[in-house]
Amino acid sequence: MTAALLTRRSFAAAAAASVALPAAGLLAPARAAGLAPTGSMRGGANNYRPGAPLVERIGGGGFWMTGTVRRAGDGAPLAGQRIQIWAHTTEGSERDARSHGATLTAEDGTFRLEMPQIVPAFGQPHGHLAYDSGAFRTVFLRPVMGSARDTSLEAHFVLQPA
Repeated sequence: MTAALLTRRSFAAAAAASVALPAAGLLAPARAAGLAPTGSMRGGANNYRPGAPLVERIGGGGFWMTGTVRRAGDGAPLAGQRIQIWAHTTEGSERDARSHGATLTAEDGTFRLEMPQIVPAFGQPHGHLAYDSGAFRTVFLRPVMGSARDTSLEAHFVLQPA
């Protein structure tokens, strides 16, 4: 009986809120005006190589690292930003220079870089990405793949001015 009352009460409260909150202007789409900066992830800087070269592709390819770069606060896309990418792949360790490369963001703030298939290191298939160009605070990311069979991984940067 108590579970049924809580369910009915919860339903009634949700129904009332769905009518009252929009009318009061309290439910609105999220706006980028308050977009918080991305923090660096623990372990993201492992095997980082300052000044890794801009490349068309890392190794033989077959795996895509993609993402976006936006400015904190207003969420504006940031073009021409340098993103370094490295990982443990079928062609080399994340310590190897040949497993590192950098790319620049497009006008819409997106980036893509093809690389060899990422394979698990220390039990987790993951990539490493860094923004380190100087106009904004340095950010290191270490996103983990859902499965070692995934053929792409994405990461998103929201940068704060330096």
